[in-house]
Amino acid sequence: MDDDIAAKVAQHPCYNAKAHLNFARMHVPVAPACNIQCNYCNRKYDCSNESRPGVTSTRLTPEQAADKVLMVAARMPQLSVVGIAGPGDPLAKPAVLFETLERIRQKLPSIMPCVSTNGLVLADHVDTLKELGVEHVTITINATAPDVAAQIYPWVYFEGKRHSGREGAAILLERQMEGLRACVAAGILVKVNSVMIPGINDQHLEDVNKAITAAGAFMHNIMPLISDPSHGTWFGLNGQREPTAEELEDLRERCDGPVKLMRHCRRCRADAIGFLGEDKHAEFASSTSMSVEEMEARLQRREKYLRYQRSA
Repeated sequence: MDDDIAAKVAQHPCYNAKAHLNFARMHVPVAPACNIQCNYCNRKYDCSNESRPGVTSTRLTPEQAADKVLMVAARMPQLSVVGIAGPGDPLAKPAVLFETLERIRQKLPSIMPCVSTNGLVLADHVDTLKELGVEHVTITINATAPDVAAQIYPWVYFEGKRHSGREGAAILLERQMEGLRACVAAGILVKVNSVMIPGINDQHLEDVNKAITAAGAFMHNIMPLISDPSHGTWFGLNGQREPTAEELEDLRERCDGPVKLMRHCRRCRADAIGFLGEDKHAEFASSTSMSVEEMEARLQRREKYLRYQRSA
């Protein structure tokens, strides 16, 4: 790992397994909509007892998100990353994403912004993301073959039209790889998330791993499908089983190669706060009044903490 990449991942708990012991992350749920439908996804609001992607207790405006980031940073000095990962896709409404990133940068320029997306329109916005300080992007890529992807995505909304079945899947896959390559060319580190779905893409994910490696991805996170029927997803309601721990580990071993494998993922909520595996979003549900002087003092202590950890 060269020095530039090492510096980018040193304080990012998702991109660096060691960093998650000392640094915390925060997700701000500002993305209101999605431009694709996944059979494993059901976005939920006012849901405090489920820990999985797409779930949040509320949705914030860009202004509210920036204010909350500042408040959390003042109370949690270990906070190093702010991610925008839901509850919809951040780039389905890019103006909301960009305003959020700009407001956060103005409030707390030392924070690392991070974006997670399905990649459908990522290639169109890489330059803007780079200008706003984004150096980490996660793309969910579950297939590279349209016939496989068509079993995962019922439809894709692209250029003012809904595309179904294999047609929509082919558009999505082409655009995902285009977005991945554009990020790599811009010097943005890319983590690829893949959901392992038994009988659909479990054998195919080796091909995905090879394709993203060739395109320059930094890390591959292979996650098990969550298909509890109570979550209301199409897969869950139609009996699609989850992989066993043994099946997941076997697939990860088969994909263990040049690209780093993420093994410490906790499948975070869209409003997660804190260390990985220790979500404290409920503790920050309501704002806490704090004087300007106290806020500044706490933020100064945070900067000292981050500098100490950086030099340790």
